Amino acid sequence: MADFFNNAITFITEGINSTFIIEDRWIDFLLGLGNTLLITLGAVVIGVVLGFLVAIVRSTYDMNYSGKKKKGPFVVLMKVLNAICNVYITVIRGTPVLVQLMIMYFIVFAFSHNGLMIAILSFGINSGAYVAEIMRSGIMSIDKGQFEASRSLGFDYKDTMISVILPQAFKNVLPALGNEIIVLVKETSVAAYVGIAELTYTGNFVISRTYEAFFPLISVAIIYLTLVLILTFFQKKLEKRLRNSDH
Repeated sequence: MADFFNNAITFITEGINSTFIIEDRWIDFLLGLGNTLLITLGAVVIGVVLGFLVAIVRSTYDMNYSGKKKKGPFVVLMKVLNAICNVYITVIRGTPVLVQLMIMYFIVFAFSHNGLMIAILSFGINSGAYVAEIMRSGIMSIDKGQFEASRSLGFDYKDTMISVILPQAFKNVLPALGNEIIVLVKETSVAAYVGIAELTYTGNFVISRTYEAFFPLISVAIIYLTLVLILTFFQKKLEKRLRNSDH
């Protein structure tokens, strides 16, 4: 039994030493984590802004123009914008994020050497399609009577959306938005396939230097798990605060 514990301690010590200590590889993990967080943060900002805009276009069209025989330049504009949004959502949700990233990296931005910028833009565009559908479902779930009540109080459509509909929709879809951010954190791992030095890339790099996969991969998994647990904690705190504000 003593030999077992001694061997286990030796195995763990040597694994930690080769993974983190030798050649200051902990710095590589730290830089990889920083790039992962940077990609995630930038993609979240792009995804939320793009998703909200697409959701507003689609929900506005569905509520005011779909199936109605209205004419005029604005109606034509809304039809065109809604069609563009539909194509965007269909294409993005119907193709793998890795393929989208590779198209952006090797084709669209083949002239650029800024891998982080390309990754942020790629994941942001991908996330925007999912955020759009999440927000659209939240907007459409609000009772239409609230639109009519707001109009009777003198609110126009823009004021109604900003002051009445969107705050309620945000509360309804907060869990789904939180899950989308958590999924996005884990999806950034595919950036390693195009040579972007994020967390998973760092794990693979250490494996190539140590010829040992156990500790680098377990370390990467633990770091991702820690990030997800932290995000889940803050998501639950925000949900609880929003529920309390209703009372």
